[in-house]
Amino acid sequence: MKLRSRLFLSSSALLTVAVVGLLLGLFSVLHLTKTQNTAMTRNLSIIQATLGLSHELSRQVTLLLAEDLDRGALAASDAHFRNWLDTAASSAMNEADVQATEEIRHAYATYSLLISEPFTVRRELLRNDEFGRAVDAMRDRISAVQMRYVTQVEAAEDSSRERARLVAGLMGLIAVAVLLIGLITANSIAQRFGRPIESLARAADRIGKGDFKVVLPISPIAEMSTLAKRFGLMAASLEEFRNSDIAALQAEQKRLQAVLDSIDDGLLIFDCAARIEHINPVAQRQLGCDERHLGQHLGEVLGLPELDEQLHKLLKDDYQEHGEQDLQIEADGETRMLSYSLSSVIHNEGHFVCAVMVLRDVTEQRAFERVRSEFVLRASHELRTPVAGMHMAFALLQEGANAQPGSRESDLMNTVDEEMRRLVRLINDLLNFSRYQNGLQKIDPAPCDLEPLLINTQQRFTGQAGERDISITIETEGELPKVELDRLQIERVLDNLIGNALRHTDSGGQIVLRARRKSERVIIGVEDNGEGIPYSQQARVFEPFVQVGGKKGGAGLGLALCKEIVQLHGGYMGLLSKPGQGAHFYLALPL
Repeated sequence: MKLRSRLFLSSSALLTVAVVGLLLGLFSVLHLTKTQNTAMTRNLSIIQATLGLSHELSRQVTLLLAEDLDRGALAASDAHFRNWLDTAASSAMNEADVQATEEIRHAYATYSLLISEPFTVRRELLRNDEFGRAVDAMRDRISAVQMRYVTQVEAAEDSSRERARLVAGLMGLIAVAVLLIGLITANSIAQRFGRPIESLARAADRIGKGDFKVVLPISPIAEMSTLAKRFGLMAASLEEFRNSDIAALQAEQKRLQAVLDSIDDGLLIFDCAARIEHINPVAQRQLGCDERHLGQHLGEVLGLPELDEQLHKLLKDDYQEHGEQDLQIEADGETRMLSYSLSSVIHNEGHFVCAVMVLRDVTEQRAFERVRSEFVLRASHELRTPVAGMHMAFALLQEGANAQPGSRESDLMNTVDEEMRRLVRLINDLLNFSRYQNGLQKIDPAPCDLEPLLINTQQRFTGQAGERDISITIETEGELPKVELDRLQIERVLDNLIGNALRHTDSGGQIVLRARRKSERVIIGVEDNGEGIPYSQQARVFEPFVQVGGKKGGAGLGLALCKEIVQLHGGYMGLLSKPGQGAHFYLALPL
């Protein structure tokens, strides 16, 4: 039987019993009320009639004893007495009542004969025993009838009370029956529907925990049976989907593992507690670690607690970006120089999933850079003096030659002078770059307002930019704080960046100087809408002796020198560029 049919029949049976009981109780109450009203009306009518008879009898005795007989009043009282007697006779409920009224009628007839005598005879009535017996007989019969009906009234009240108790008991039994039927019905529904539903709920909990081997209840109810079957099909489909999904996930994980293990750089993955979760073979060789160190903190493994501090800050979104940093470690009995960068993996909902560290062995590169830097420094020192002497000697020669302006000799001398000046600038750049790289250059930081710094930088290039129809604007976000920096050195960085932007921006273009505060750093940027930098060259843009872009100029030391100056201030430089859409160089300085 279907669920809705069972519920309909159960509810209908319960309502039918309740309605039948209610109708039966109402009928009993109405019948009891009607019977009681009829009996009470008849009894009260007879009692009222007997009271009227007693009243008229007493009135007639009073009139008879009066000195002047009032015949009219006596006749009226006689008529009233007979009317009351007829009323009593008509209201008689049994033969005894009829006989009692007839006896009263017969006694009144005798009494009527006595009161019709003359006055002299009526005076003798007080001493007449027959008159007294007649009056007493009528009073006794009237009183007997009254007492009988009073008794009947009391009996009727007792009977009504008993019937009321019976009706109340009947209603109570009906209520108990309805309650029992309701409890039985509710228990049946709970047993038939509750248990299967509870079993389905337990099965759902097990499925939610990943256990798809569930046993579903068998119910005689069609709807519950259909639901259990569909639930089982759903569990089977979920299990099949999970197995296929797990297989695909495992295959994808293996592919990802192979990719991570095959890259040339070292890679470490950390969980949300900054513990090592994965380390590829390259990183194992670089750090001298293995899989036994999984689940540990990298700072504990390497004896460098500052690494753990950086990772914790990164996972709390409190990490200040530093770009690539160098890390010197002792592994397998040798000293290694590793360059590392940190980045976080954030879920779509905004919480951190893990952190990633990429390692690159730069031991040989740093050694080569050190040798190169020392060579450049020495060569610059060695070249600076003779070149300066040659430049001075050529200047004296140029003054003594007195070549005519526009002549071939004058053009050649001007060309040699320009190249000599260019050679001096190159040697000075080499010498300055070598000083920065070797730590010989110092900075003199002082509190500096950024807005005047940017305005002065803009004014220095206003004329040069105007000649090429290029606009230079300043954009700031919020209030800029004072920054401890070496103003001359930072101006040199900005001049170099704007000079590069002017060289790579077409006529009618735009250069924007930007400044804003980001956490505990100030970001200063130079953005242009020029030709941009190819992706293949962006990784080497800050390396010395590297020229990028389609337009050449200088020895490729400008951006490398800028990077050294910014790093000396404790900051870092970065680049954002798309080919054909301009370039955005920025420097982040700590507050």
